[in-house]
Amino acid sequence: MLAKTTLIYLAAALAEIAGCFAFWAWLRKGYSIWWLAPGTLALAGFAYLLTRVESGAAGRVYAAYGGVYIAASLAWQWAIEGVPPDHWDIAGAIICIAGAAVIILGPRVA
Repeated sequence: MLAKTTLIYLAAALAEIAGCFAFWAWLRKGYSIWWLAPGTLALAGFAYLLTRVESGAAGRVYAAYGGVYIAASLAWQWAIEGVPPDHWDIAGAIICIAGAAVIILGPRVA
């Protein structure tokens, strides 16, 4: 289950960041309005992917995803935008991933 959840979260992060970047590119960088079509599809894919995570509560899925999103955003910043994360970015991402792990892996009382 953990491997599947990890893959879903990584795919969701890629979809969300790509979708948001499409809107950023259109509004902030002057790219064609046609960037919004794949951006919208990517954001819809992101929302769908989060429904595939096994959990009894949607809020828990979203909360844990937040940590993954933060780390993935910094990876995107480095890989796509060419801006490497500094040590504060890395420390913050590690803290967020640790928090996400506690949320997802913590024992649940029925």
